Amino acid sequence: MRSLHANGQGIRKPPIFSRSWFTYVALLPVFFVLLGYVVYPLISIFKDGFFVDGRFSLDLYRRFFNTSSMTNLEATWNSIYISVLSVITCGIVGVAMAFLLESFEFPGRRMLKAFAVIPMALPSLIGAFSFDFLYGESGIIPRGLKEIFGLAQVPFHLDGMAGVLMMHTFTMYTYFYLPVSAALRNVDTSLEEAANGLGCNRWQVFWKVRLPMLTPSIVAASMLVFMISMASYTAPLIYGVDRTLTMQIVISRTNGDLAMASCQSTILALISIFFLVIMRIYEGRRSYASVSKGTAVHRREVKSRAARAAAMVASFAAVLFLMLPILTIILISFSANGKWTTQVLPPVYTVDHYIELFSNPKILAPIRNSLVMSAAATVGNVIFGVISAYFISRRKFRGRGMVDKLIMLPWSLPGTVVGISLIAAFNVPTVFSFGQVWVGTFVILPVAYFVRHLPLVYRSTYAAFAQTDGSCEEAARGLGAGWLYTFGKIVLPMVAGGIASGAILGFVQGIGEFVASILLYTPSSMPISVAINNQMYSFRFGTACAYGTLQIVLVAVLLLISEKIKGDTNTSPM
Repeated sequence: MRSLHANGQGIRKPPIFSRSWFTYVALLPVFFVLLGYVVYPLISIFKDGFFVDGRFSLDLYRRFFNTSSMTNLEATWNSIYISVLSVITCGIVGVAMAFLLESFEFPGRRMLKAFAVIPMALPSLIGAFSFDFLYGESGIIPRGLKEIFGLAQVPFHLDGMAGVLMMHTFTMYTYFYLPVSAALRNVDTSLEEAANGLGCNRWQVFWKVRLPMLTPSIVAASMLVFMISMASYTAPLIYGVDRTLTMQIVISRTNGDLAMASCQSTILALISIFFLVIMRIYEGRRSYASVSKGTAVHRREVKSRAARAAAMVASFAAVLFLMLPILTIILISFSANGKWTTQVLPPVYTVDHYIELFSNPKILAPIRNSLVMSAAATVGNVIFGVISAYFISRRKFRGRGMVDKLIMLPWSLPGTVVGISLIAAFNVPTVFSFGQVWVGTFVILPVAYFVRHLPLVYRSTYAAFAQTDGSCEEAARGLGAGWLYTFGKIVLPMVAGGIASGAILGFVQGIGEFVASILLYTPSSMPISVAINNQMYSFRFGTACAYGTLQIVLVAVLLLISEKIKGDTNTSPM
């Protein structure tokens, strides 16, 4: 766009920020990052799976699919089986809870709704351990029932597949509950009224009208739960299900068979991406948008006295169930190490773990490491996420869709795949590692966190840009403001909430990251999640749970801040 000089001396050329080539120049760092830390590592694990000692070979894949040794095939089947069942169980619990809390008014509803998102504050590792403390073979509840009723054996305990599914359902149902609740609040009741007018009964309205309108939310949640379940490591580890792909990858890595780990990671990545593509195709087959202008759904009040009493009791029981894992971790954090053996509850309590946590440099180091590494990764996420989101949302350029997909690709990859791909890529000096070997150094973990959580910051910022009108930026430019001034003074303040929300979520994920960390850490870079795991397996339960309590408090505070920011700015992280 051309404009006249203020002194009328002629026509000037448009500023360089308005020229098409400036977009590519500004995105050069983004291209470098995507090529070096997403594409190149994936190519590396793919290459390592097909090239043995520098020669092309299919031996690794023959070993993988060898029917005489069913370990890898059984692990693949178990991973898919667990992931599909997790989608089903999480979908049933999450969707049912969303319908219950958004469609009915009953005593205890607000209390239950406030606590329904509690599992989000539990990092995966400490959540898995808390369930084992509660419901495992030597858990508090089975052992307590055995003592109360004088039984010879515990009446039940979580183990194997049942334990993994229980753990997944408890920690992941929120991925269904949150988007379905939001969708239900925006459902247009005029569609249901029209269906009722055409003679449909309540169940027909539910199956034919309301549930299909929730398809985008349910599909998105299904993809997320499936991919997280495929990447699950802690639950299979604790409940003794060692035949999963993530477990086999870690075993291969531990045994020094990096080539087989690369082969297994490739298979795991392909399965996750295949599921993502299938769900996207299914979601895109129909349009689920409503063009009518009815009123939002209203909750029906439960009026029966018996039903209200039952609802109150059930709400209290549900809140207690949701809070028990956190309360258990807090309780055990005060227990003395080595004193809790066959008793139902820890017999000796102390505050020494918390004193040691902040006074012993060796115990404090993992906390410091996690904070530093997550903060470094989050700073990188913000810089590259904001640049990418701005140009992809505001500019039209060739390759825009490809850049968007590459940024989101790590979100569909399990943490084990990211970890193994970085090992395969940076165990030798490369241009992307600036001529250094990164494996075995402090820098590799922040890079892993950066790659894993860049999609969170990018999508949150992109959503914020999509909800802001570009006319303000154009008006500032029309009044003579430069691009940098406009971007800093006009654009960034408008999307600051979305950036902050994504950054907080990325930081939270980094604090709780375990699967990639267990593959990449060194003693000097040990994060808090690995420290918790090591303390647990050294039977220092009190110290481990003190770590866990600190982690829960930090995550809960950050999530509350994130929800506050999202509430104020009306943006979404995904």
